[in-house]
Amino acid sequence: MFDIFQFEFMQRAFLAGTLVAILAPMIGIFIVVRRYSPLADSLSHVSLVGVAIALITNTSPMLLAGGTTVLASLGIEKIRSTQKSFSDSILVLFTTGSLGLATIITSLNKGFTNSLDSFLFGSIATVSTLDIYIISVAFLTILTIMIFAYRQLFVLVFDEEIAQTNGIKTDLLNYTIIVIAAIIISISIRTVGALLISCLLIVPVISTLQLKLNFKSTLISSILVSLLSVWCGLVISYYLNLASGGTIAVLNLIIFLILFFWKKLG
Repeated sequence: MFDIFQFEFMQRAFLAGTLVAILAPMIGIFIVVRRYSPLADSLSHVSLVGVAIALITNTSPMLLAGGTTVLASLGIEKIRSTQKSFSDSILVLFTTGSLGLATIITSLNKGFTNSLDSFLFGSIATVSTLDIYIISVAFLTILTIMIFAYRQLFVLVFDEEIAQTNGIKTDLLNYTIIVIAAIIISISIRTVGALLISCLLIVPVISTLQLKLNFKSTLISSILVSLLSVWCGLVISYYLNLASGGTIAVLNLIIFLILFFWKKLG
């Protein structure tokens, strides 16, 4: 099995996949607890607009996806905080609108279709050295923020009113959560794919929530599940010539079902 690491593109894929697999559940657990899981799917569709623009302008898809996704996340949070009565509908608006815009942009040049597929479903062979640098910087930045803001985020997701009473800047933290999610989605488009990254943010978390552990243990367990699915997914996709994102998504589903039936029958 270890012969796959003789190839540089596999080394890059595993490094990128590992960093993403650690980050995704770290912010995913706060999204799940806040019952805002559809956010991940909406932002993943928005990232396609950045990818489409990057393909036309011959620039970095990851950077442009990051820019468009972060801007959209700020817009979503602003509307959600002021118009809470239809916050779910806002996500649908961004999802369908961004998907339509991405489709129009890519239709300007039919030759982009094959290139776009690797960003939709992930492709381990496309992770570049520049991508590794971008992912590494994002990883260190997000990890630092999460470590210093962990306690405040913990209070926020369980009771926003108590957080406000304790002087916690809840608006800033809400924006922090959604921006971090946007960044994680944009740096994951190479390995997992834009349409499937939400599975890495959400599924490892809901899988380990079934174990009924405390918050910190659930977080650690979800990271382990995420790492297992990514590592195994990359190996399987390499040897069977499958899309890495789809393989990782299916493995996450299998792990969820195993834990579900284990708890059901246990």
